Amino acid sequence: MKILYTSFCFLMIIAIGFSQSKLKESVLVENGVSEQLAQFRKKQISDVQYVLSFEIPNQKNENIKSDLTLNLNLSDLSQPLILDFKEKTQNIQSVSANAKNIAIVHQNGHIVIPIQNLISGKNTISITFIAGNLSLNRNDDFLYTLLVPDRASTLFPCLDQPDIKATYKLSLSVPKDWSVLAGADVKEKVEKGDFTSYIFGESDKMSTYLFSFVAGKFKSTKQKPANMEMTMLYRENNPEKIKVSTDTIFNLHQQSLDFLEKYTNYKFPFQKLDFASIPVFQYGGMEHVGAIQYRESSLFLDNSATDSEKLNRAKLIAHETSHMWFGDLVTMKWFDDVWMKEVFANFMADKIMNPIFPKVNHNLQFFTAHYPSAFAEDRSLGTHPIRQHLANLKDAGSLYGAMIYNKAPIMMRQLEASMGKEAFQKGIQKYIHKYANDNADWNNLVEILDAETPLDMKKWSEVWVNQSGRAIFSDNIEYDAQNKIKNFEIRQQAEDKSNNVWPQIFQIGLVYSNEVKVLTANIIDKSLVLKEAIGLKKPLFIIYNYNGFGYGVFPLDGNYLNAISSLKDEAARASAYSNLYENTLIGNISPEKAFDSFFKGIQTEENELVLRIASNNLNTIYWRFFTEKQQNKVQKQLTYTLFTRLPANLSANIKKTLFGLFSSIAYSDSAKAKLYQIWNKEIVIPNLKLNEDDFTNIAMNLAIFKHEKADEILEKTRTTITNPDKQKRFEFLLPSLSKDESVRNAFIESLKDDANREKESWVSVGLANVNHPLRQESAQKYIRFSLDLVDEIQRTGDIFFPKDWLDNTVGKYSSKYAFDEVQRFLKENPNFSPILKRKLFMATDLLYKAQNIKKETE
Repeated sequence: MKILYTSFCFLMIIAIGFSQSKLKESVLVENGVSEQLAQFRKKQISDVQYVLSFEIPNQKNENIKSDLTLNLNLSDLSQPLILDFKEKTQNIQSVSANAKNIAIVHQNGHIVIPIQNLISGKNTISITFIAGNLSLNRNDDFLYTLLVPDRASTLFPCLDQPDIKATYKLSLSVPKDWSVLAGADVKEKVEKGDFTSYIFGESDKMSTYLFSFVAGKFKSTKQKPANMEMTMLYRENNPEKIKVSTDTIFNLHQQSLDFLEKYTNYKFPFQKLDFASIPVFQYGGMEHVGAIQYRESSLFLDNSATDSEKLNRAKLIAHETSHMWFGDLVTMKWFDDVWMKEVFANFMADKIMNPIFPKVNHNLQFFTAHYPSAFAEDRSLGTHPIRQHLANLKDAGSLYGAMIYNKAPIMMRQLEASMGKEAFQKGIQKYIHKYANDNADWNNLVEILDAETPLDMKKWSEVWVNQSGRAIFSDNIEYDAQNKIKNFEIRQQAEDKSNNVWPQIFQIGLVYSNEVKVLTANIIDKSLVLKEAIGLKKPLFIIYNYNGFGYGVFPLDGNYLNAISSLKDEAARASAYSNLYENTLIGNISPEKAFDSFFKGIQTEENELVLRIASNNLNTIYWRFFTEKQQNKVQKQLTYTLFTRLPANLSANIKKTLFGLFSSIAYSDSAKAKLYQIWNKEIVIPNLKLNEDDFTNIAMNLAIFKHEKADEILEKTRTTITNPDKQKRFEFLLPSLSKDESVRNAFIESLKDDANREKESWVSVGLANVNHPLRQESAQKYIRFSLDLVDEIQRTGDIFFPKDWLDNTVGKYSSKYAFDEVQRFLKENPNFSPILKRKLFMATDLLYKAQNIKKETE
């Protein structure tokens, strides 16, 4: 009994000690990477090197055997070493610390290495494991890693936070007919039966989210456009696209490098600049160090590509190349500043376009690229500041969106205009040099820029960066007896009724019969008296935000609604069309009047970028805010006008844009017949350049429009697609196009299984097909299904997928039924994730606006 009692007491002491130790660790070992854990590890850990080995089997459903040797220095042993590994515990096969095997302790997605197994100074941790599949993007004959923002820990054990940079030594064993690409060059290649082992050199220092590799059946090509040889992996098999695109792709990378080296006064900072073109890639691109990944359809264009498509490709390449300095060389400390890498990538990409496309109106291009998308989120109930607080890295994916990619560049352009271009560039150069191969946050940059300008940077950035929303402008203009301006006052009020004031610079155009008098407004407070206007004659009408620099909704002079198309300045036309649309959404003008103005514009507009704004806005009003009766009233005239304009002597760019609008609304019998004839090549419109992808899209529209030969059209399309990757995509989409409602229902039901959601870009298109406005009566029963699944979508999908999912389900609707379903869902789920609620409000902004617009119409 005494022995038993003593043993019992001993066990209790151990248990109490363990529980106290566990309690001490519990705050750090919560799910995800908390700020507390990240801050502690940053102080605890230095000099990190990962030595990684992955054995890739032939079959994608087989496990990938992996090994990790982690070398690092520890300076604080008050806490255990906590590694991140968000995988099943059974995937961890062994753990050793400093050459001694230790017990596997895996809690809340973390491997815990106890203090007693660690030493002050250099430590070596060795782990054998099965690689996680979540971020490996495995296909039948290729795979690629995509680890942003916190997905490295779903692949291998690591310190998954951006401010612990490390070098990597990678080994890959792959099927012998596969190619490989990673962040360093291959140093050794060994044939082993049906497999080849590739040993890469040590990489440059990088954050975990930037580590990557690509492996699979790819073709490879090399070019040396200047001093550095670049390699591209690709799967495209269209000879014309390969011939037309390859040289351009390499040259665009080089042109971007040249610009960035000069602008930053800092040489290209890494060993190499290679890239892979991937057919099913989730994003446009991803800036992995030394091995950028792109969506294949964005890179490979043929002779049918419009100038806008070519410009978008160039901007994408410039964006990802800019990341080599902004994001890869200088990285944010924490993901609440993820916007910094994106704003600079977009901002620099816009600058890089100037010399590459000298004939393009780059002010117009900037406006069309950023303003509509920024407004779409910032006017919604889900709006948020550019910079958001992030308590745990597991929520970092939710930070991405138009606030980062589109509002932030607008903010940065306003900042550059306020500081002056030279002072701004000087500040950026200091920032790059000071924080090279390190991490920085927004306050670090503000401090540097503040020294270069009399502008109060902290005050200026408080509203632009740390507050959400936009300004609604109004005016008070008085005229004297001679019809001359005696007072011209501009006021701004925050759309959310807060006291926020956005300091900004923009132009105002006073339009007269034979000239436009352009004045500059620099508004730094709630109101501004424009002294330069006093004494000027009363204009015919006024165009606010004439140069498209201002951010907000501006007064709408009703006299110019039908005169926008006659403005000579392209940016002024684009800005006026955009402002007309925004005024429509807040109820200042009826959809019918706005539609008429856009309709007039598409009949005369000859600038592709301006036409795109007018046609997109017209399309939205037609499908989202018109009743069926209103649609029927204008549809015949609209399709007739578009079709009769197509054969005119217009540029290929304009024709492609007009045809896109025609194809989207050609569902009447007569229009559908014409669309079929174009698809069947019975009608060939001169200078309308359509490629295989365009004909595939026409076929999908004809199926949705219930063409009598829909089945035959889809089957013929399926058999004529020449690219095997695109054929798989089309076969995936076929059920979403079926005329049989039960087949479409089965497609939606299949998406419960996350394995059927792997190809996220495919899923988004399939959802859009099912929830098309012409099919919503049968599809609306799945609104609640889509809402109930969105939490799982957030857990299993990549960073843009939750918003895409919502955009292409409930976000497609304008009906009272859909609105009520959203309200019911929110009422029944009071604890619904605030992050996802914002995404939902963004996706349903037009649904909410439609309720108010339709009430006013009634």
